[in-house]
Amino acid sequence: MPRPRSETARRAVLASMRRAVTGEGYEALTIERLAADAGVSKQTIYRWWPNKAAILGEALVEGALPAHLPLPHDTGDAAPDLAADLLAWLTESTRQLQRAEGLGVARALIAVTAADPEIGAALNDRLAAPIREWVQRRIDRAAEHGGLRDGVDAILLADHLIAITAYAALTGTVHSEERLRGIVAHMMHGIVAPPR
Repeated sequence: MPRPRSETARRAVLASMRRAVTGEGYEALTIERLAADAGVSKQTIYRWWPNKAAILGEALVEGALPAHLPLPHDTGDAAPDLAADLLAWLTESTRQLQRAEGLGVARALIAVTAADPEIGAALNDRLAAPIREWVQRRIDRAAEHGGLRDGVDAILLADHLIAITAYAALTGTVHSEERLRGIVAHMMHGIVAPPR
């Protein structure tokens, strides 16, 4: 019968994971260094987690690490300004990636997805789901007011936003306000109905 996990040790390991991804980065992290930083044995970590990706997953699920994607805000029943909403989201994403913590978590997610597709997919679905749902609501509201092409794929649009953010994290790109406006203008060009 496996021994129950010590909550103090568990929290220490999750805190060590947070320090690692916001410091030297997830890729440089080893279980040995994580154990030393947390003040637990390597055997203790392996008894509870199969690998460092599982630790990162638990840390993200429990909120021990911040999500690198900003949570979107709804504007209620106000008249929709889809372009402004998309620009605001991309601007906040860019701000978060300029912080060591946000950039570290984003890069860790990319590394986990490459190393463990199952955990990566679960984490990306969990973190991206609120973004996809928000974009769907914004597209639906904008469509009600007219001006959008028929059959706009809100999930595809949301995935484009997320991909832009992930690529910026991967390359260390900091988009200027002008660049972000250009990105949104191209997106809107693809979904706004042409004048009749």
